[in-house]
Amino acid sequence: MLIIEKKGNHTRIRIVEWDAGFRSPARLLKLAKLRMRELWDFRELTQNLVARNLKVRYRNSVLGVVWSLLNPLLMMLVFTAVFTVMRGEDVGIYPVFILVGLLPWQFFANSVGGATGSIVSNAPLINKVYFPREILVLSEVLSQLVNFLIALLVLVPILLLFHIAFTPWILLLPLMIVIQFIFTLGIAFIVATANVFYRDVQMIMEVVLLAGFFLTPVFYSLDILPRSYQLFGINLDIWRLVRYLNPMASIIDNYRVIVFYGAPPAWDFVFRTFITAIFFLATGLFVFYRYHTRFSEEV
Repeated sequence: MLIIEKKGNHTRIRIVEWDAGFRSPARLLKLAKLRMRELWDFRELTQNLVARNLKVRYRNSVLGVVWSLLNPLLMMLVFTAVFTVMRGEDVGIYPVFILVGLLPWQFFANSVGGATGSIVSNAPLINKVYFPREILVLSEVLSQLVNFLIALLVLVPILLLFHIAFTPWILLLPLMIVIQFIFTLGIAFIVATANVFYRDVQMIMEVVLLAGFFLTPVFYSLDILPRSYQLFGINLDIWRLVRYLNPMASIIDNYRVIVFYGAPPAWDFVFRTFITAIFFLATGLFVFYRYHTRFSEEV
């Protein structure tokens, strides 16, 4: 690993070996500090890549960034028509319900989908200049975070339109966003690394994300899942399995509790979700740093 130190007009480059085995906590802490310092030195590159991703997304688009607002609204209308109007049911406040779940799911799915090919698609950049490779994945997730925050603006008038009360618990929204960002970044590092060595990952993730959409309570409530279901003679608690084995189900459920229901979340559940997010980020970073020195050879 190259560490670039700048002191006044002098720049010094030194090589530090990255210990992929993480043999010592002190060693891990030292390397983590060095890596964070290096990322800070390349912060302008991160900003430029985020800006590039946003420009590419809206290139040749008449409405531009307005699509960040229109896209979730149009999806909300489609799901409302399919699951209420076509079934002859009262629409009620279902549009708000679906929108609160749809926005974080789109942030996750778009981030993971974009990050999967972020390293491979930037092969010319990787082979020409040195920079921290994790910036490619980080910039992809950050650009989707910007889209997510813009899309959240549409939620305010929708809540007012359907007379959903704002409670103090909505102030926990930034906490939920941070937890989701941590989890999403961890998954992004894993799939981006895997795609460098196995290009099938790009196609596989399309299927996985589609399946994940239906296995995550985006357009339905977690409470409708059966607590007892017989499968091959085995009694399964589907509600518990989805709630505890699907981190995105937990994250979206917490969004709904504080925004849609205006109630306090179960703090033990929030804590477990946070620990799960940290675990996936640590795993993603381990996998990424274990193989990042081989990226230039594989892309």
